Amino acid sequence: MTRSNSRRGLRDPVKKDIAMQLVSSAENSSLDWKAQYAYIEYNVEGNPAENRGYTGGIIGFTSATHDMLEVVRYYDRIAPANLLTPFLSALTNVDGTPSRAGLGHKFVKAWKAAAEDPKFRTAQDHERDDVYFNPAVRQAEADKLRELGQFIYYDAIVMHGSGDDPNSFPAIRRSAIRKAALPSHGGDETTFLNAFLDARKVAMKAEQGHQDTSRVDTMQRKFLNEGNLSLDLPLEFKVYGDKYRIPESQA
Repeated sequence: MTRSNSRRGLRDPVKKDIAMQLVSSAENSSLDWKAQYAYIEYNVEGNPAENRGYTGGIIGFTSATHDMLEVVRYYDRIAPANLLTPFLSALTNVDGTPSRAGLGHKFVKAWKAAAEDPKFRTAQDHERDDVYFNPAVRQAEADKLRELGQFIYYDAIVMHGSGDDPNSFPAIRRSAIRKAALPSHGGDETTFLNAFLDARKVAMKAEQGHQDTSRVDTMQRKFLNEGNLSLDLPLEFKVYGDKYRIPESQA
């Protein structure tokens, strides 16, 4: 197995790239996460109750949950008068709703074209790190979790967010703590992560669009059952029935 600098955990560039490939396999059915800067789709969940408006980019920023607006705002700060600047007002107006008012085909076309700009990719990276990756890794480090646990937290916060609703990442973590002690409190790492994944599955099944829990069952739990707490390569797993392999040669 290939090992990188374990002291840096998931912050190590090799490990972070692995994490991005794993998330992309579940979010976009592809290990090529860098191809997802241009991705954008409306109502991915396919039902009105869970319609988050547009979903786009490397981890699925959405127009209804504020992070897509923050991506475009940051992009405008580092590259004023860019292709997406004209849509800032519309994105602000639809924030918190599934509305497409002022967006539509022109917005989709502009998003895809903007993905060719390195500064737009930087804006997506910034929002990913600021809102999802860094908070997840910080919490996992505080809980004394290694790379797999850090990834498990990251994937959960990407899907469920860090808010205060009953299916959010903090709620999932609290539920796990009620069942198993944290490693930072003397608990066994594998036992705790199994409890976390159990709680994660409950949260996923509470939403119509997340009934398929294979990203937990045949990816994360598989790595855990194999004892691969450092997320070392090679990795073989399935998501939604599709087989994936990240070989040692990529590290």
